[in-house]
Amino acid sequence: MHIKLIPAIALTAAFLAAGCSSAQKTTSGGSIASLKETFKDDFLIGTALNAQQIEEKDPAADKLVKQQFNAATPENIMKAEIIHPEWNRYDFTLADKLVDYGKKNNIQITAHTLIWHSQLPRFASRIQSVDSFKTFFNNHIETVASRYKDKVLSWDVVNEALNEDGTMRKSIFLDRLGPDFVTEAFRLAAKASPGTELYYNDYNNEQPAKRAGCIAIIKKIQAAGVRIDGVGIQGHWHLGKIPLKFIEESIEQYAALGLKVAITELDVEILPRNFQGADVSSRMANTPGMNPYPNGLPDSIQQQLAKDYEALFNLFLKHKDKISRVTFWGVDDGQSWLNDWPVRGRTNYPLLFDRKFQPKPAFFKVIETKKK
Repeated sequence: MHIKLIPAIALTAAFLAAGCSSAQKTTSGGSIASLKETFKDDFLIGTALNAQQIEEKDPAADKLVKQQFNAATPENIMKAEIIHPEWNRYDFTLADKLVDYGKKNNIQITAHTLIWHSQLPRFASRIQSVDSFKTFFNNHIETVASRYKDKVLSWDVVNEALNEDGTMRKSIFLDRLGPDFVTEAFRLAAKASPGTELYYNDYNNEQPAKRAGCIAIIKKIQAAGVRIDGVGIQGHWHLGKIPLKFIEESIEQYAALGLKVAITELDVEILPRNFQGADVSSRMANTPGMNPYPNGLPDSIQQQLAKDYEALFNLFLKHKDKISRVTFWGVDDGQSWLNDWPVRGRTNYPLLFDRKFQPKPAFFKVIETKKK
């Protein structure tokens, strides 16, 4: 959904209010700075790509991706419902294009995701037999992971297996296979793709209770002698409420287990919401006040967003020895899933680039963190 953008004069005022001089906005050649170049000695800078972007059908997005990012994660095209639509049929068309896109443009690919309770193919949710479901589980991991052996940097092996209190989420995997399914998924992935980094990925796993559950899962995997290389903190946070203390504690505690830490799905929610988290099954009614900025952000909100991103990247740089990658969940505001979740049709602004692929004040604040 496209919107009327803030006029250029207002944007300039917002840049200046956010502390960005005209000299800081551009490189010596007149173009904006590059995130991947700015942080090349610190960690990879990634984005989530949709099918249109993978197929290079959007020239403006394509130009920005190649300029700004050296890592990419597919939004949806490697999830089971798309890549494994029927018991004996896989569809690797778009996933293969993503791998080719990464190779052509020197962009490292994080494959996402092997095991997730959501976006499963219909046939999988209808399997009643434990033995048959285990066969699906084994075949899916072995077939998909082995196809991209030595072609992707990392896999999000298991996604969102925890409740907010750190207990195991009630899912079809837990119901059919029991709590050891997480360890078994990593065992199968390690065998199928031995050279690929293997991550457990979740949202809110910087919060103390969920973090404790995540650490318990990691220790269980390690105790079984199974390889796990990293943990992904998704990073779906809310304007003015970034839990910096918990994020720092989590980075330190996960790293103490010998793991790499990645920020895997970073965005900052601007709009009202009555709950915390990123459970895609959660929804809210579209009541008055739920879409307060349909025609652009006030300068004060732009500045708060810039301040939040600045604080995050200051923290990431402090722990750059532990962080392998920072990936934004989308290229620009118009692409963000937060326009349609948990309320459909809202106009959200959670990323560093606006709907015309122009950098926002938050972008320049992120770049400036390297100058301190």
